[in-house]
Amino acid sequence: MYRRCHLLRQLVVTHRHHLQVCPLVSHLSTRLSSATASSTAATQIKTIDSRFPKSGPDLQHFIRQSQESDPIRSEPFVVSRSSPIPYIDEHVLDGQGAKVFIRTYGCQMNVNDTQIATTILKNSGYDIVDDINKASIVMLMTCAIRENAESKVWAKLKELSQLKSSGRIRQIGLLGCVAERLKSSVLQKQPSIDVIAGPDSYRDLPKLLAINRSSAQNAVNVLLSLDETYSDIQPSVQRSAVTAFVSIMRGCDNMCSYCIVPFTRGRERSRSLESIVSEVKQLSELGVKEVTLLGQNVNSYRDKSAESTSSDTTGTGISLVPGFKTIYKRRSGGLTFDVLLDAVASVDPNLRIRFTSPHPKDFDERALRVIQKHPNIANCIHLPVQSGSNSVLTRMRRGYTREAYLSLVDRIRDIIPNCALSSDFICGFCGETDDEHQETVDIVRRVGYQSAYTFAYSMRAKTHAFHTLTDDVPQEVKVQRLNELNALYREIAFDMNRRSVGERQLILVEDVSKKSDEEYYGRNEANLKVIVPKVDIPVGDSGVMKSIAPGDYVLAEITDCSSITLMGRPVCHQMLANYH
Repeated sequence: MYRRCHLLRQLVVTHRHHLQVCPLVSHLSTRLSSATASSTAATQIKTIDSRFPKSGPDLQHFIRQSQESDPIRSEPFVVSRSSPIPYIDEHVLDGQGAKVFIRTYGCQMNVNDTQIATTILKNSGYDIVDDINKASIVMLMTCAIRENAESKVWAKLKELSQLKSSGRIRQIGLLGCVAERLKSSVLQKQPSIDVIAGPDSYRDLPKLLAINRSSAQNAVNVLLSLDETYSDIQPSVQRSAVTAFVSIMRGCDNMCSYCIVPFTRGRERSRSLESIVSEVKQLSELGVKEVTLLGQNVNSYRDKSAESTSSDTTGTGISLVPGFKTIYKRRSGGLTFDVLLDAVASVDPNLRIRFTSPHPKDFDERALRVIQKHPNIANCIHLPVQSGSNSVLTRMRRGYTREAYLSLVDRIRDIIPNCALSSDFICGFCGETDDEHQETVDIVRRVGYQSAYTFAYSMRAKTHAFHTLTDDVPQEVKVQRLNELNALYREIAFDMNRRSVGERQLILVEDVSKKSDEEYYGRNEANLKVIVPKVDIPVGDSGVMKSIAPGDYVLAEITDCSSITLMGRPVCHQMLANYH
């Protein structure tokens, strides 16, 4: 009750002799009528009741009042476990059609988080728009994995602050990993931010917006959860979507020394298998042709909710890949990734399944056998190695050696021939020598990656490396090593792609090419972009001609290539289930 009285006092803002009243106050005043509150709060309630009907001022009244006099922004309203958000009337939470634009930075998880936030806001009466010039509220879904990613966010926040000062937008929201990493301290650098919400706080977005709108306080919720998975929220996907992301778990327990993710996303927790399969079925019924299962450590998925209701113990005894270890106690029981992958692939044989991002330690042979079993699971595995040097891997706390990693690569290719591999690499990690870098160069040559994601190391506060290691590799050396690795990877990828010229590959057409309106782009099983012309082609062997459109599976003959793109000649329409 003390907390509510305190909030009441915060939400009554006096400026230029005008009393501005938050719609929250009207509701709280009735709930506090029998409470022993401070005399100041009681006097304010009496004043409010004498000026307005018992039902309280409506939202439009408050908006008019706030426009008449600029409120003084008080201390931020910060949600904590001891001070949760109080009850707020539904009419206060209603966005009343306010237009929201969300800009997304970073990984696929952020794209999925944007879709979750979109659904939550829509359900509360907000209108999501794809043009920032039409919006009165702008939110940034942010990435904190590297300094460069954060720099983009800071630049955009500066731009938004200017738009807000000019009156073109009304509220600014900071969501995701940057919000979680910096918390309310971000306001010291950018006080124009109105709402701050971490990855586990999107359900509270309507409440945070209402608090800010009504009281002029910055509203902050960056609490991490041990169980939030948003499993009951259907991410907002356009009906015309060809591909979709499905988050199956959140957080990461690995604690690699360079990585900020455990601090911005929290501990691992998985959705129930049933809820995931249900979402995949709905997407298939909507016409989606490819689903990517998402998680920070996707193949450590473990559905513990099934233990008390299922007698099927398949997959409960998954062990680490030989030669791999963890620095934390692994969880046991529940349904594991191989069981989920098998269930999802069984939903629709014409729905292609991908997953990212896995950790090599969790690629138990059972998961590989499931990929081998189902033709609609893409023979394409992202296998992050980060470094080819054992000493660097030890400093990174990756839990494996280069020998164990290469042994896993061999096992994958034994079970899934022609499986395309991609990877992540960090150049210039703490203490990396030229010899250690050359070991990474060597592993790129040995494996032959179809695609690679390479980055110069960027130290992040809070990480193990930040506290125990020194970022001592000069930036110019990092860039030099990055360029060397990129040049080698592209040389190898070009050679692999050149060998595919003349092959017929099944591609999923996604959209019009950015370079020509007369061409489409799609992706093959290896997730490489394939460019094809807009032409009519036969449907299978029927001889019936049909134009190509996004969402079609098309058999294409590869005619040319670069290191990252293939060019093809469409041959015919083909069902995924009939291709293999």
